[in-house]
Amino acid sequence: MNKQTETVLSYHNRTKHSLERYAKGPESIDWEDQPDQFRRFSGCEIVTLPLPGAELEPSFADLDKPETIPARPLNLMNAGLLLELAFGLSAWKQYGPSRWALRCNPSSGNLHPTEVYLISPRDSFIKSGVYHYVSHDHSLEQRCRFEGILPDSDILIGLSSIHWREAWKYGERAYRYCQHDLGHALGALRYAAATLGWSVELLAEWSDDDIAKLLGLDRDDFKKQEHESPDIICRINTQSETMPLDIKALLENAQSGTWFGKADSLRAYHMYKWPVIDEVSIAASKPQTEEPEWQTVQQQVIQSSCTKSATQIIRQRRSAQQFDGKMSPMQQTDFYRMLAAVMPATAAFELWRWPPKIHLFIFVHRVEGLAPGIYALPRDHDALAKLQAATLADFDWQKVSKAIPLYHLYSGDCRQIAKTLSCHQPIASDSAFSLGMVAEFGETIEAAPWQYRRLFWECGLIGQTLYLEAEAAGLRGTGIGCYFDDSVHELLGIKDDKLQSLYHFTVGKPLEDKRLETLPAYGHLGGVV
Repeated sequence: MNKQTETVLSYHNRTKHSLERYAKGPESIDWEDQPDQFRRFSGCEIVTLPLPGAELEPSFADLDKPETIPARPLNLMNAGLLLELAFGLSAWKQYGPSRWALRCNPSSGNLHPTEVYLISPRDSFIKSGVYHYVSHDHSLEQRCRFEGILPDSDILIGLSSIHWREAWKYGERAYRYCQHDLGHALGALRYAAATLGWSVELLAEWSDDDIAKLLGLDRDDFKKQEHESPDIICRINTQSETMPLDIKALLENAQSGTWFGKADSLRAYHMYKWPVIDEVSIAASKPQTEEPEWQTVQQQVIQSSCTKSATQIIRQRRSAQQFDGKMSPMQQTDFYRMLAAVMPATAAFELWRWPPKIHLFIFVHRVEGLAPGIYALPRDHDALAKLQAATLADFDWQKVSKAIPLYHLYSGDCRQIAKTLSCHQPIASDSAFSLGMVAEFGETIEAAPWQYRRLFWECGLIGQTLYLEAEAAGLRGTGIGCYFDDSVHELLGIKDDKLQSLYHFTVGKPLEDKRLETLPAYGHLGGVV
């Protein structure tokens, strides 16, 4: 085992929550001094995008067959819609003098460590260069003007993370949550692109160093401890035929281009330092790689009964704060639809380029026609035997559905168990169901330590799909990053690191806090949504 792998595994183990102690975090939090959620760069030319809020025709159910949605032209209006529906504001909430923004892409603690960049390789609807997206203003800041122009008609989207923004609240465990949020962002980008008739190509071969060069993250333009870590580059395919991307020329253009602006301070006082996050970030950095394209047979998902437009579902997505613990059972067809939607051969995962490594263990509380208890959803047929061998021998592994690979393991009321395992949070027990996302872990990390991040991205992508599917079913979901890691493993019978739980999620009937006032997302810009 090399030093990078040791560092990643050490980080993972030291940031586990347990019944005896929580992972290291701040001893106190000054809510009046939290980091600015909106990064800005002073000294950049601003491109104001057309007012957000336009409704598009495709229904949410249409997104199951994205190839049937006509592609909209690539222009400033549609590029702005892509950014809004993926990363823009969805509403403001207000309670007394406190006011905070919600976004289309979910984030742990609503802290939003993910930053977004648009790269235009040529002069078309916008000057060629690198732009930073400011969701509050729905505008682009031009960070770089390319000297050369590439013959490419599509755009790229770059994602990075400000780890400190998350660590301000969550301490050492924050690095995990930043990776969850990148998976959420990938899912949000995929759904937004599909509403426009576009697709997303994850450019997985890129190294972190090259992503940093393209996005300007290797420049001395950031305040100490508020730097951004490079994560993901995606190509947005807006046409049926695309030209090969000349990566070398693109990077040369960025290196020789004219750069503008300095990152404004995020203002909050750096009271606590978390060096272990920098250590694991370095150990999990990704080199340039060759990524074989994983092929799977496209499957027909269970048809959605949702009649709302895709844009409506995307903009109404919220993270539930509490559930009605006396809700009527969730319809079984909606439950099966949600689980079918997260299988790897569906359109929601068309951008994911690798065999699935994340599988679901589900606590069913209130689902029509299903006995309360523990169930499993292996997301890869080849993983079934591994999961059976690594979990309790008492589990019966009886398949309960022809439509999806859902297996019954144990019957019994697991509400209190689910609540306890999820850091005593009632949202895990008052719901229709909650679940743990369990990764094929040890061998994956030993093969390449940077794949640690990818496992969390896959979890976040599943989570974003469940968020939207819950809304489509008239319910609501929420991700749970706080759970007692090894207690989950003990319950399932997992004895080593071959499998590890990386994310929890829960779906139910939300209870609205009537004390909160909801305001339009872009009312401050003159919008009405």
